Amino acid sequence: MRAVFVQLQCSPGRTYEVADALFEREIASELYSTSGDYDLLMKIYVEDGVDIGKFINDHVADVPGIVRSLTTLTFKAF
Repeated sequence: MRAVFVQLQCSPGRTYEVADALFEREIASELYSTSGDYDLLMKIYVEDGVDIGKFINDHVADVPGIVRSLTTLTFKAF
């Protein structure tokens, strides 16, 4: 399993709605509201060999209210 962080920018006033939809999908290990350019920070774990771009496209990007995402892959935890 590899940890992947996804920052999400939401349509104005829809952050909680997006967070609820993601919570219902049970894909996030952790989900935080944030300040700055993005509204949510999500930590997910993806099985080795899974196409991360397709996973994000199929399970995250189609949530209504998401305007933009930024995915960060991780390598080693210290």
